[in-house]
Amino acid sequence: MITTRPANSVVVFDFETSGLSPAQGHRTIEVGAVLLENGRITDRFQALMNPGIRIDNFIENYTGITNAMLADAEPAAVVMSRFSDFIEGHNLVAHNASFDQRFLQAELQRLQRTSRHAFSCSLLAARRIYQTAPGHSLAALVAFKQLPQEGDFHRALGDAQMTAHLWLALLDDIHRGYQFSDMTFATMQQLTTIPKRSVLPFFQALRRQKEAQSLPAG
Repeated sequence: MITTRPANSVVVFDFETSGLSPAQGHRTIEVGAVLLENGRITDRFQALMNPGIRIDNFIENYTGITNAMLADAEPAAVVMSRFSDFIEGHNLVAHNASFDQRFLQAELQRLQRTSRHAFSCSLLAARRIYQTAPGHSLAALVAFKQLPQEGDFHRALGDAQMTAHLWLALLDDIHRGYQFSDMTFATMQQLTTIPKRSVLPFFQALRRQKEAQSLPAG
């Protein structure tokens, strides 16, 4: 995937699942995603999917998704095939991305497809940019930044839309707080790996590098 693309042109997505680990047989039960192009939502994807297993009462109460709703949904293979087409050619963002990445890989493997997408995590980025936030769950950050609450928490499209607003807020606050506007996807990936104490030096180094590149040769 081309990680040098602008960080504001990505697919932000979320899965609701029957449990915490595909290695334990848990499955995806809903997917929601938004396409960001140049900082604007230009497309959406949402679907329940029938995983062929029953979900327990905790998941029903947590998400509001019932076994009856899933029984009427399209098979997981059909939905995931369409979702794979939706994300083709795009870098991906999710809140706690390692969780969603594991489920994406597991579901695509069932279709004998592979995920070659680059991932970045809004949770890890927020821990570095919003170090004074009272918490870094999606709900806590939406409240902290007073972001638009589009849809319901713990439903895939609602969470994806709110994560998209969080992602754009991160980019805006990086611009205003660190005077750096040319964030590529790769730079956001780098940001999520550095120690919290190194955020300011990280952006200072980026600015020096940009200034050096703009100097005339010779």
